[in-house]
Amino acid sequence: MTLQKSIYLKAAKSDVWAYLTDPDKLALWFHKPSKALAEGDNYEMFGTESGNKLMWGKVLTSTPHDHLSYTFTIGPMGDAVSTVTWTLDEVPGGTRLSLRHEGLPEGEAGFDLTLALDKGWDDHLARMRESLHAP
Repeated sequence: MTLQKSIYLKAAKSDVWAYLTDPDKLALWFHKPSKALAEGDNYEMFGTESGNKLMWGKVLTSTPHDHLSYTFTIGPMGDAVSTVTWTLDEVPGGTRLSLRHEGLPEGEAGFDLTLALDKGWDDHLARMRESLHAP
C-alpha cells in the first residue's frame, strides 16, 4: 500500500529542506532525530514531549533541496520496513512538497495502520505549514 500527498508552502526549497533534515526544525512539526539526516546514515527519531523512540531507519538518498528518501519503521509495524520519499519542486511563490510513503503492510490490519499513518501525515504536514508560515 502507498500513501501520496502534496502540499504547497510559501517558503524557499532550502527552508523546506531544513524542515526535513535539521533536528531542531524536524522537532517543530514531526519527531526529533539525534543528528541531521544524511545519506547513508541510520537514524532514530524521538517524541519531542515523551522522549520515546518513535521511528527509525536509514537515509537512502539525500539530494539537498530536491529529494530525500529513507526507510521508515515504527513499533506497530513490527519488522516491516516502508520507504518515505520527499520531493521538493519550486513553484511561483514557494515550494510544492510531495510525500510518497510506500511498502506499507497489505490486508485489513495493514489498512488500519495505513489509515493511522494517513491521518498522522496530515497532522504533521499541517504543523509544518503552520511553522513555516509563522510570521
